Amino acid sequence: MADFLAGMAIASRRRARGAERRVSLAEIRARAAALPPAAALVLSPEGFDVIGEIKRRSPGSEATVVRPDRRAVAYAEGGAVAVSVLTEPLAFDGSLEDLAAASRALARVERPIPTMRKDFVVDPYQVFEARAAGAGGVLLIADLLEPLDGGALLDAAAEAGVWVLVEGFADERVEQAVRVARQAGERGVTALLGVNVRDLKTLRVDPGRLARVASRLPPDLPRVAESGMRTESDVADAARLGYGLALIGRALSGAADPRRLLADMLTAGRAARREAA
Repeated sequence: MADFLAGMAIASRRRARGAERRVSLAEIRARAAALPPAAALVLSPEGFDVIGEIKRRSPGSEATVVRPDRRAVAYAEGGAVAVSVLTEPLAFDGSLEDLAAASRALARVERPIPTMRKDFVVDPYQVFEARAAGAGGVLLIADLLEPLDGGALLDAAAEAGVWVLVEGFADERVEQAVRVARQAGERGVTALLGVNVRDLKTLRVDPGRLARVASRLPPDLPRVAESGMRTESDVADAARLGYGLALIGRALSGAADPRRLLADMLTAGRAARREAA
């Protein structure tokens, strides 16, 4: 496949410009500021958490029928620490409406947890747009962050009061992701450090990446293992390598009983962390 990431970045900029023509930057910032604070991201003292993901489809796959509100609640009941919602419309059939629906539903559960906008975020407008839809966090892809753009996105995150998951999906981008996460901390923005085993340029999965880069990840930043995890065994393997969170997408989005599967994955990850301690 041609450079999927570059194409998604171009399309994302166009979406941001189109959205800003409809709703000005000043207005979207005001909408974001008017909301009560999002639910806090609270990591478990047991050393392992799961971020459940809502996505309607992956590139090249068939769409999954999803009720974002119901699935978000199921994830929360299964013990998720946060819910990632795909909002990219072209390859993933996502939308800000999905994010808003999940955010509203999670605000009403007994133990509210935050949502995170997962998209190819390239413009500060999209950070405020995410918060205005109820998100408490935003995904930032290290490969898309030029020095000035990255700083502007982190400044927007600080103003909007959202945390960031800074993702590196190639071995050589790990240090860049660490730098961005450090820059986030300097701005008072909580940062998670993600390692995605799917190459977003080719869409191929590289299962060995988690192990190869684990020793290069600073221990003081929460580490998130992303993509390719289908079973409790996959999650346990990531936990043994020192990852404190797993972001689970397709396995949960397509599960008949996502509450049970998430709870089982969480149990497996925490048991593996205890064994490795």
